[in-house]
Parts: sequence; structure tokens; C-alpha cells
Amino acid sequence: MRMQPEIGFLESEFDRAVAAHSDTSPTNVVELQQSPDTVRQERDRRFRGLLEALPVAIYTTDPAGRITYFNEAAAEFWGQRPQLGTSEWCGSWKLFWPDGSPLAHVDCPMALALKGSRPIRGMEAIAERPDGTKVPFIPYPTPLYDPNGRLVGAVNMLVDITERKRAETEQAMLIREVHHRVRNTLAIAQAIVGSTAKTSSTVEDFKDALMGRISALARTHLLMSDATRIEVDFEMMLKNELDPFSDSSGMRVALSGPPVQISSRTAVPLGMALHELTTNAAKYGALSILGGRVDVTWRIITEATKRHLEFDWIESGGPTVAPPQRQGFGVQLIETVLPRQIHATTKVEHLPEGLRVHVRIPLPDQPKAPKRAKTPKA
Repeated sequence: MRMQPEIGFLESEFDRAVAAHSDTSPTNVVELQQSPDTVRQERDRRFRGLLEALPVAIYTTDPAGRITYFNEAAAEFWGQRPQLGTSEWCGSWKLFWPDGSPLAHVDCPMALALKGSRPIRGMEAIAERPDGTKVPFIPYPTPLYDPNGRLVGAVNMLVDITERKRAETEQAMLIREVHHRVRNTLAIAQAIVGSTAKTSSTVEDFKDALMGRISALARTHLLMSDATRIEVDFEMMLKNELDPFSDSSGMRVALSGPPVQISSRTAVPLGMALHELTTNAAKYGALSILGGRVDVTWRIITEATKRHLEFDWIESGGPTVAPPQRQGFGVQLIETVLPRQIHATTKVEHLPEGLRVHVRIPLPDQPKAPKRAKTPKA
């Protein structure tokens, strides 16, 4: 029968750290009066207690890669409890490279560390639990040696980087959105300049009209970035987007509807949708040529105790509309993001005479008026 190598290397490191601070501690005096086996068992208990208290996944293997110990954090990380002395290299059910391609256990970082007798740093991987959830992590496999330099096993620490990956994804989305906004803003500015130049008779008229429209565009962006607002007036949201394209005749943009306040939670995605509709109209739709027109009408619908805002965006007089070859960001925003984020019902129609969009948005219930106290009879 082949004898398993002793795994006292971790305990030795722990003892060394303790001894550095208190060589003559009462614990050491007591240990001198005990048998070597009892001392070893006590040190093993103390050290394993230390590892169990750590919130990070830690496990050890023998020189052949068989798992000899893991703490509770590792079991939670893996979503299972591998069999000691049998499971090899890593306790994960499945492993993947960061790009999603399968990673064999025999090629995992712990295997590389033991086979190459060197620590592995800078690698990332993904562990899949038996329930299908995946956890991105950074491993820190480190070979361990006895005082004679003989390889006696390895220790590995698995650092969950799920939050970091989520933050990186959100940051990448934010950067893409910023780039998208910048391109749209430049397109709108170009359309404003072109439209203003065509309708201005003098340089002074051009200058005054352009400054006014650019200021309106700036107000729109300020409205979208103001996180201190609790509610925003819906008509003001529309005007901030469409005023740069309006003119003195009132034939380019027409707005009609009752006063209605939009919560800041709803205003952000809705404002983005209005921004995309305006951008599309300025680049390709009714606002891209003279004679084009955008009509927005809205109303409040009350059904039982529920209130909704319904509005229609109707373009006319612009270039003939053809069905899009692919779904753009604006359509995705209206058809996917609005229903998901604010429970809106939407409909987008690319009619030859112009784009038509219908949106229905839930509104908060109106607070009930407090009951008036009855006046006592004299």
C-alpha cells in the first residue's frame, strides 16, 4: 500500500508565524509536555480553524494534484464538495477560459503550477457550478516544499471577480453609450446648422437662431444628466429635444397634450427614447429636409385605479420611409428597453409617409385626498 505524504507543511508555516511573535507563550510550554502526535493534531486544528474563518476559497493538494483539504468558502465557490484524496487539480464541476472555451482540469492553473513547480499568476478562468451558474475568478496556485526542497503539494486561493467583471461590462456599455451620444449630438448639431442656414435671410438671423437652438440642445443634455430632479414635465422633455428644430411658423413641430409629470426613474429611459426619435428625424426623417413635420400628441388614460400616459409621435413631409434593414439602437430602446425598464407598451411603424410611434407608459396612482373631519353638530 502506497503511503500518502504527510501534509504538515501548512501547519509548519502557521507555527513559524506564531513563533515569530511568542516563542515562550504558554501554549508552547503546554505543547512541550504533550506527545508529538497530540501537538500535531492541536496545531492542525488551530490552522484549519484559521482557514475556515477566511472568506476566500482556499484548498490544498498533494504533489500528484489530489485535493487534500478545502475550506467552506471553497465549497460555496464550487457549489459542491469534492472527494478528498480522489478529486484532482480543482473542485470545480467545469472550467472555462475567459473567452468561454472549455478548460480541462488537467490544464488548469493548479495543474500547471504543480507540473512546472512554479507559482502561476495573472491568469483568469471561469468556474461553472453544478446548478449552471458561472463564476469568473483569479487563481493563485503556489507549490509548497519541505525543508529539504522536496515538493510536498500546493495551495491555491480562488478570488471571485464577478463584481469586477460586472463593473467592467457596465463601464464598457457606458463608454459605448457616450460614443453613441457624441455621434448623435454631432449629427444633431450638423442638422441644426444646415436647417438654420436654409431658413435664415441674414448672417445675424443665422447667428441668433443657431445660438438659440444650440442652447436648447444643451438644456436637453442638462435635463438628462440632472439626477436631483424628482419629477420632470413631459412637455418640457419634448421641447428640450424638438425646440432646436422648430421655427417661427410653427409648422415644423407641433405639440399637444395636458400637463403631466414624469418620475425621474421613468424620465431617464423615456428621455433617451425621445432623444433617439429626434436624432433619427434630424438625420433621416421629417426634420432632415424643409417641409418636414413632427406632431406629438399625448393624453392621460385612467382605467379603474390605474393611470397611463399615451403619446403618438407622427412624422410627415419627410423623405419616403423604407423598412430598415436592421434594428437600430433607437428601435431597440423603444421596443425592448422601455417595456423592460418602465413597463411601457410600444409600437413602431415605418410607414412610407413617415415614422409613427405609439407609447403607453404607466403613471403613479394619484394620492387620495385626505378625508375631511365631520363638523360636530351644535
